[in-house]
Amino acid sequence: MTKDGVTVAKEVELEDPYENMGAQMVREVASKTSDSAGDGTTTATVLAEGIYASGLKYVSAGANPVYIKRGIDKAVAAAVAELAKTSKKVSGREDVRQVATVSANWDEEIGNIIADAMDKVGKDGTITVEEAKSIETSLDVVEGMQFDKGYLSPYFVTNAETMDVALENALILIHEKKINNLNDLLPLLQMVSKVSKPLLIISEDVEGEALAALVVNKLRGTLNVCAVKAPGFGDRRKAMLEDIAILTGGRCITEDLGIKLENIQMEDLGKAKRVAVDKENTTIVEGAGKSTDIQARVKLIRRQIEETSSDYDREKLQERLAKLAGGVAVINVGAATEPEMKEKKARVEDALHATRAAVEEGISAGGGVALLRCAPAIEGVKLEGDEAIGAQIV
Repeated sequence: MTKDGVTVAKEVELEDPYENMGAQMVREVASKTSDSAGDGTTTATVLAEGIYASGLKYVSAGANPVYIKRGIDKAVAAAVAELAKTSKKVSGREDVRQVATVSANWDEEIGNIIADAMDKVGKDGTITVEEAKSIETSLDVVEGMQFDKGYLSPYFVTNAETMDVALENALILIHEKKINNLNDLLPLLQMVSKVSKPLLIISEDVEGEALAALVVNKLRGTLNVCAVKAPGFGDRRKAMLEDIAILTGGRCITEDLGIKLENIQMEDLGKAKRVAVDKENTTIVEGAGKSTDIQARVKLIRRQIEETSSDYDREKLQERLAKLAGGVAVINVGAATEPEMKEKKARVEDALHATRAAVEEGISAGGGVALLRCAPAIEGVKLEGDEAIGAQIV
C-alpha cells in the first residue's frame, strides 16, 4: 500500500490508447518531478491535471495554445522566484532530520538515519541506498569515492529494472588514454576471465572494436565487465585517476610510466569490495588501497589547497579532497518481505532526494500554502491576450 504519486502513476495502464496517452503524460510529470526533486509528485500530478483541464477549455474556445503556453511559462517563472524568496534555509542536523522524516511519510527511523548520513559525509557527500540482508535498517560509512561518469553502454547493466551495474569484489583498470584496439585489450581480458572476477575499466574512452568486444563478452556471460569514461580533463583528469589508483591499490597506466596496455599485470589493477555504476555516476566502495597511502595523498591535496592562489583550482582540489577523504555513507534498508523492502527502499530514496533539495534550496510551507502565497507575484506579471489566459490558469 502506498500513496507515493510516482509509484501510483507508474502502475496506471489503460486499455484505450487515447486514454492511455493522457495517463502517460501524467506519468511523465510524476517521473520528472521524482527525478529532479525526489518528492512532491502527488502535488505535481494535481497541478498538471488542473493546468491541462483549464488549458483545454480555453483552447476549445479558440485561444492560441502557443501563447497560452508562453503565459504559463512566465507565470511559473514568477511563482518559482517567489518561492525561492520566501523559502527557509535548512541548517543543522535537526532541520535535516525533520525534512527527511516528513518526506519518508513520517518515518522517524528513516529521518534519523538520513540525518546521520548527511552529518557524517556532508551535504555534498556520497550516500547510497542498498538492500540489507536482515530486517534491520542500518547506516555504514565506508571508504569510497563517487565521480560523475556513467557506463559507456547500457548493455553493461546487471539489473535491467533499475538500469544500473553492481560489481562485487571487482578488479579495476585505470588507464589515461583511449582504448580502441582489441588486440591491446585481449591479454588483460584473458587474464581477468581466468580469476572469474568482474572488471571495471576507467579510461579517457573505450570505442570501436574494443567496446564491441566488451559488450559481446558481457552478453555471453564470459566476463562481467563495465567501462566508464575517466572523470575530469587534462592534468586534473590525471590527478583524479591517481586518486582512484591510490584508493584502490592499483596503478594509473599513463604514458609517463612506459607501460603498454597489453603488458599489464594483475598487480597493476586496483581492487574494490563493491562498484556501483548508473547512467550518470560511478561509485567505488571500500577500495583495497593502503590507509597510509590514502592519508599521504590527502595531506598532499590539503597542502596544494593552502598554496594555490586560484579560487577555481582551490574549489576543484576541495572536491577531490571530499571524494578521497569523505567516504561513502551506505544506508542498508531492511524489511521482513520483498514487497515491504521495495516500498521502504523507495521511501528512503525519495526522502534522500528531497532532503538534498531542501538543503540546497530551502523549504516552504506545505499543503499548498506556499503556492497560494505566490498568487500576488503571478498577478503582478503584466501580460496581454492569450498569454494573460496562461497566467490566469496558473
